[in-house]
Amino acid sequence: MQPKGKTGKADWALNQIRKLYGVERQAKALEPDARHALREQKSRPLIDQLRTWLDKSLAQVLPKSTLGKALHYLDNQWPRLTRFLDDGLIPLDNNPAENAIRPFVVGRKNWLFSHTPSGAHASASIYSLIETAKANGLSPYDYLQYVFATLPTLDDNDLSTLLPWQWKETLPV
Repeated sequence: MQPKGKTGKADWALNQIRKLYGVERQAKALEPDARHALREQKSRPLIDQLRTWLDKSLAQVLPKSTLGKALHYLDNQWPRLTRFLDDGLIPLDNNPAENAIRPFVVGRKNWLFSHTPSGAHASASIYSLIETAKANGLSPYDYLQYVFATLPTLDDNDLSTLLPWQWKETLPV
């Protein structure tokens, strides 16, 4: 542990990451092309500085130390971690996806009682529909009510009209 008031080697990198999230807050409402341009202007220099710090730090820490392991992980994942710079559609992180599956992960012991693989598959399918509906700004209850009412009347070729991201267009008003 470091003494109170002292900054550690990782603090500089954490501050760079905070700055990246600040840029993302600015970019949130922008169209993908404008978001990409803003990232090129503001995020890429931060990432370049972080890479320089990483290369320097890798040579200064023991590979088996906690910090050394973290730095090697960062180095190994670098192409994936910086992919967001290449396309304005790619988010900085996958927090929305992580948050969407959190209730399922937290409740996974409850699903131990599905009794059969097909029961577990059915639970996962319904859960996926609910979370996808939420991700598309829909009320899961209204969406599922519409799906269950409409499903018996559709041909197999029309099932894609029930996907959550198409539901608003197919719902009769």
